Amino acid sequence: MDIYLFAIFLFACVGAGATGAVFSPGPWYAALNKPWFTPPDWAFPVAWTSIYLLISFAGARIAVLDDNAYALAFWAMQAAFSTLWSPLFFGLRRLRDSLFAMAPLWLAVLGATIANFQIDFWAGAAFVPYLIWVSVAAAINIGMWRLNPGVPPLASKDL
Repeated sequence: MDIYLFAIFLFACVGAGATGAVFSPGPWYAALNKPWFTPPDWAFPVAWTSIYLLISFAGARIAVLDDNAYALAFWAMQAAFSTLWSPLFFGLRRLRDSLFAMAPLWLAVLGATIANFQIDFWAGAAFVPYLIWVSVAAAINIGMWRLNPGVPPLASKDL
C-alpha cells in the first residue's frame, strides 16, 4: 500500500469529517428523543475514526489497481454525501430532509463495498463496518425524525 495515497484519502476523510465538527450535536441534539438503539455519544468519534482509517486503507489499495473506476467513483460519492449530511441534520436541524442525503450515502457505501470486493478482498472488507454503521445511522435518523415530529428546522436567518 502506498502511504502517500493513504494520506490523501485520509485527508479527504478529515475534510468530510470536519462538517461534523463544524456542525456539532450540542444541546439541541441532546434534548431530542432518540431510538432505543442509539449508541452512546462516545461511540460516534470512535466509529468515525475507525471508518475513516479503514476506507482510506481501501482507497489506497484500490487506487493502484486496474478496473478501479467504479470503486473510486463510489468512494468519492460517499465522501460527498457524508459531507452533506451533517450540515442538514445538525446545522439546519432538518431531520427529514437529511434523509435525502442519507439515502444516496447508503447507496454509495453499498456500491463502494461491492465494487471494492470485486477487485480486492481487503478493500471490500474495509468498507463492511462503514456499511453497517451507515445502516444504523439511517435507522437512527428515521427514528429521530419520527420521534421528534414537532422539532422545527433552523431558518436561514438563524444560522
